[in-house]
Amino acid sequence: MDSGAIRRRLALGMTVLAASGLLALAAPGSADAAPTQCAGRKVKTVTFSTGVVHLYKRDGYVCAVTLADHPGRRTAMSVSVQARGTRPVVDSGQYTLRAGPVTVHAGHRCVRIKGTVGRGTVSTGWILC
Repeated sequence: MDSGAIRRRLALGMTVLAASGLLALAAPGSADAAPTQCAGRKVKTVTFSTGVVHLYKRDGYVCAVTLADHPGRRTAMSVSVQARGTRPVVDSGQYTLRAGPVTVHAGHRCVRIKGTVGRGTVSTGWILC
């Protein structure tokens, strides 16, 4: 092998190594950010025709997020959590992936959740009582 071929292979190897290093640094950030940002353990999942609502609980706080089944296009989305005896906390707007997270302090009270994605909607009765 001549010195030119060795240099080319060495340059190619370094390029591949640098690219894989950049991918390794970029991938964890995007994976950690998806798809929810609620703390705690998942206690309920409510599915409906166009999406799903995930409900999490930690130290008396309840958090919910609505995810679209087919993300990508901007569509009307919302998520709402209400602890019994309080007003609901709502996040609504035109989103591509998710609405929320929204968090309420429920303590030991029942909560009600609502979620919409486009024309699909879901509403629970009082749960986690």
